[in-house]
Amino acid sequence: MPNMPAQIGEGVSLWTTTPEVNEEYKQKARSILGALGKELFVAEESYIDMATAVSGSGPAYVFLFIESLIDAAVHIGLPRELAQELVLQTISGATHLAQKSGKHPAELRNLVTSPGGTTAEGLLQWMRVGCELF
Repeated sequence: MPNMPAQIGEGVSLWTTTPEVNEEYKQKARSILGALGKELFVAEESYIDMATAVSGSGPAYVFLFIESLIDAAVHIGLPRELAQELVLQTISGATHLAQKSGKHPAELRNLVTSPGGTTAEGLLQWMRVGCELF
């Protein structure tokens, strides 16, 4: 199942076939799903439901995070349009860095976090709230 960003060719689809499906038909499926974004073939059908939980629902979590950062920026005084542009580029840049750096997300987070700094305090508050949610 492609996820919502497939609407702009940036989705991700995890898919599988039965062993009887030949390579020609697999290639056709790759081509169709590839037009929607990244396609990932897996042999294990059980991964499909798991992927739906992550990439199918994932955009909603990302959108909520984006919305929250924009609202926080507005709360501290930035105009909403500027806050939105700043947040969207921050998310995009951080995502691309995570994809290209080969580093674990925790390592990247630690590179941004100065001991006793505003990032450390913000993460502490976020973890406190997050732990209450989960």
